[in-house]
Amino acid sequence: MRIGAIEAGGTKFVCGVGDERGVILERISFPTEQPEKTLSSVLSFFEGKGVGAIGIGSFGPIGLDPSRSDYGHVTTTPKPGWSGFNFLGAIKRAFNVPIGWDTDVNAAAYGEAMWGAARGLDSCVYYTIGTGIGVGVYSEGRLVHGLVHPEGGHVLTRRRPDDSFVGCCPYHGDCLEGMAAGPAIERRWQMKGSELGVDHPAWPIEAFYIGQAVSSTILLLSPQKVILGGGVMHQKQLFPLIRQEVKKQLNGYVSASLLTDNIDSYIVPPELGDNAGLCGALALGVAAAQRA
Repeated sequence: MRIGAIEAGGTKFVCGVGDERGVILERISFPTEQPEKTLSSVLSFFEGKGVGAIGIGSFGPIGLDPSRSDYGHVTTTPKPGWSGFNFLGAIKRAFNVPIGWDTDVNAAAYGEAMWGAARGLDSCVYYTIGTGIGVGVYSEGRLVHGLVHPEGGHVLTRRRPDDSFVGCCPYHGDCLEGMAAGPAIERRWQMKGSELGVDHPAWPIEAFYIGQAVSSTILLLSPQKVILGGGVMHQKQLFPLIRQEVKKQLNGYVSASLLTDNIDSYIVPPELGDNAGLCGALALGVAAAQRA
């Protein structure tokens, strides 16, 4: 069966067609614009593709509770035109096939659990660190929702003692996203992260906040794998710094050999690379087809 996949980001949409094994056969990307224009591009891509199911991993926050009136909607996003938009409903009206629906970062976690770095495990946490910070949680063989869905990018942080940066989250100021997302790097240093050298003082600061978040996640959820993706994590020098921070902040409290002896294989980049989100949407489509 051919499965459609939509990775709907606040900056760009990636659409693809793949199969039940997680193989992407065809893909396209285009900027995220007003809903009507963006959805027109989505529908044009899938026209005539013969997909038997579709998976959607969407930027959010989104409605995930089928019993609520906002199910399938993008809810409180500041993205112009998208707040309150019935995204799932628009896709359902266009395609009479099973459709899987979740957050973009939950989808990435699911893709890595099915076909990537967490394959064969029953839990993992996926952080995407880029324009914003999102967290996807896969626990005991299923994606975690709850009241709404995890919003780990907005957890409050303990400030590094030598850091005077006030943070830039419009909701919380110095939450994790406000201190460590791409815009925070740019505002703090007046340069994009991609323009900073590997030895720049930005990176130990980044590692402090990301390491703090990962440490809290380990203490709270005890995942079998922590996966760090997104544009900021293209800076590979961050991985050893973050692992070092996690060990320092946990301070030997969690007794697990993966943390003490083999942390390089515990805190890892996505095995699916920049396809994690699209493969995750594909996995959501596969699951929807199996439930139908």
